[in-house]
Amino acid sequence: MNTARTPDVENTAEEGAAEERTSEEHTGEERAVVRKVAVVTGAGSGIGRAVAVELLTAGWSVALAGRRPEPLAETAAAAPAGGGTALTVRADVSRPEDVAALFGAVRDRFGRLDLLFNNAGTFGPGGVPVEDLPYEAWRHVVDTNLNGAFLCAQAAYRQMKEQAPRGGRIINNGSISAHTPRPHSVAYTATKHALTGLTKSLSLDGRPYGIAVGQIDIGNAATDMTAGMRTGALQANGETAPEPVMDVADVAHTVRHMAELPLEANVQFVTVMATALPYVGRG
Repeated sequence: MNTARTPDVENTAEEGAAEERTSEEHTGEERAVVRKVAVVTGAGSGIGRAVAVELLTAGWSVALAGRRPEPLAETAAAAPAGGGTALTVRADVSRPEDVAALFGAVRDRFGRLDLLFNNAGTFGPGGVPVEDLPYEAWRHVVDTNLNGAFLCAQAAYRQMKEQAPRGGRIINNGSISAHTPRPHSVAYTATKHALTGLTKSLSLDGRPYGIAVGQIDIGNAATDMTAGMRTGALQANGETAPEPVMDVADVAHTVRHMAELPLEANVQFVTVMATALPYVGRG
């Protein structure tokens, strides 16, 4: 039987800024202002870091989840002063006990959950033909990209269904590989196609409970993961060619737009990519 371990949790807000319910003057009277609460997985780098900083800057309280505490602390430090509260939680999304502890920590700290950005993922060993891909590598990609997304969505769904007021939003980080594969990317492509099915099913099942679910499919945001594409990426015709990238901040802006819609509205799927990316017509 798995035993949920206590996550490594750190509140990075300044003393006195930890209160999620504050008061401000409004027409001579005080009114309560409730910060919205988000979980961002894979928040220690790349797209996860950019989205977390964007939400913190906008005043959200954000639980930063990832396997390594040092990058999570760097993400929290990257947000400007005066924004939302950051809570760092070390968690491996492929481990059910870690996921349970992560969402337990969020519930204990903030009392509710308004957004899950299901971002944690891995490409796996790049450039490996399907016949040479080790099963262990396949399992690692599936466990992180698909099983991890399911576990986090399930935990978020349970909390959003039971909390008051009920409801919330889940945004899954897909990829243009959820539509069209790159050469030698069988594990990554399979998980991203499956993520689309997960998004659709969660969206349908969440309707009675005010849970909106959407997916953002990204093409070559400028992160460490895409650094090699600027010098050369394998194309469907067997050639290697450099590919354009886009500013990761534009991905973060898009996620924030999706996140801040009223729950009566939903961006079901959106594709954000470098304009000149060889995606349309790939192959």
